[in-house]
Amino acid sequence: MAEYQFSTVWRVEASLQEVWDVFSHPDQWPEWWACLEKVIEIKSGDSQGIGALHRYTWKGALPYRLTFDINVLNIMPCYRLEGEASGEVEGRGVWSFSDYGEETIVRYDWHVRTTLRWMNYLAPLAAPVFRWNHDTVMREGAKGLARKLGTRVREF
Repeated sequence: MAEYQFSTVWRVEASLQEVWDVFSHPDQWPEWWACLEKVIEIKSGDSQGIGALHRYTWKGALPYRLTFDINVLNIMPCYRLEGEASGEVEGRGVWSFSDYGEETIVRYDWHVRTTLRWMNYLAPLAAPVFRWNHDTVMREGAKGLARKLGTRVREF
């Protein structure tokens, strides 16, 4: 398995509550995040959403799709979303949110391993391209979030 660690930071010109309201509904993410083709709820979580299981299908700039499940491990409203991935990637993703005056800092840390044989086989040569594809997906997410909120989102 090939391992990848990604960190993305966005500075969003919107309140923490506005940003949280968008992120706390993953079933609606495909409406604003063009690279996310679909989200299917497999299992609902508790009253906070912990324990929920969703299947995500992503399509970046490269000619392949990734489908994986995210089991919600932790939700701290307006502060943190944490999930464990299984399927074509395995690992952990953490969204963190913090107030920055009238803006919100959004950070995503994604530590995963690929399970697809072809990706693992190509990883020694293609890892930089896979990283570029991930960065493209995240840039599209920033653009979509900006459109959804009617504001600016800058990447760091």
